[in-house]
Amino acid sequence: MNRREFTKAFALTAGAIGLGGVPAIASRQTPQFSITMDDFHWQNAVKLTPAQRNQAILDTLDTHSHRAALFVIGRNIEAEEGKQLLAPWDKSGHMICNHTYSHRNFNAPETKVEEYQEDILRAEALLKEFSRFRKFFRFPMLKEGDTAAKRDAIRSFLAEHGYRNGHVTIDNSDWLIDQRLTARLKKDPNADVKPYRDFYLDHMWARSQYYDSLAQRVLGRPVKHTVLIHFNLLSGLFLGDLLAMYKSKGWRLIDAEEAFTDPVFASKPKVLPAGESIVWSLAKEKKVIAKSLRYPAEDGAIESARMDKLGL
Repeated sequence: MNRREFTKAFALTAGAIGLGGVPAIASRQTPQFSITMDDFHWQNAVKLTPAQRNQAILDTLDTHSHRAALFVIGRNIEAEEGKQLLAPWDKSGHMICNHTYSHRNFNAPETKVEEYQEDILRAEALLKEFSRFRKFFRFPMLKEGDTAAKRDAIRSFLAEHGYRNGHVTIDNSDWLIDQRLTARLKKDPNADVKPYRDFYLDHMWARSQYYDSLAQRVLGRPVKHTVLIHFNLLSGLFLGDLLAMYKSKGWRLIDAEEAFTDPVFASKPKVLPAGESIVWSLAKEKKVIAKSLRYPAEDGAIESARMDKLGL
């Protein structure tokens, strides 16, 4: 083999093996992601009316030919206006899923298992009239039990009632940014929203890179990501920018129903407190960089300090 042949062969081998002898094939795979949206809290209208926010989000999803998963708090569709706002989600083929009736924190000591179970069924009674209702359940605030007894009892209950856990892989603090933006616009309806947009996109990309990297470390493979965002003003204004950002980074948008076929969503980590991102939970269980896993995984404290410095 001459020098030129050796150089070419070495380059091909290095590309296949990667740094440190670790196969590089997975790192070259296109990351896949879907949008999973929580709460359907339409009553806190600022800048956009509930109908305008709803339509803006639906139009963006339609433009990107994406079918998302919407985790609905039952009390938000008890009134007729809520039902009318949810109807086009159903008609457009988005998954409609259970997020309890009243959005209680299951980890709170005062939250009893039996009451929480009733809360889930109360939401189901309102949601099941929609044809796209699917038995996926997402824990409010991603809190799945502060004791083994509560964790295991609710898992058994969900299984008995045919529910799957609508886990999040990519968690974040979009709710905090939305709170800050909403407060600013209440004080000054003409305030510039661009700094909030820019901060939001930077934050979402940073958290996406973190959880994608963590998934690779924990599972040794990429996952089909479920990105958590909320039905809030940020989504009404900037969902299109968010999806465009992911695509510009080389990520591929897939429907939420497809994302939930990833085997990772069948995992039941035995950690306490239970919950957070499923990737985070598995990292804790398998003791992958466990000492550096902050709890709660996403509580907004770091982002609050950063936003304070920026005057946001």
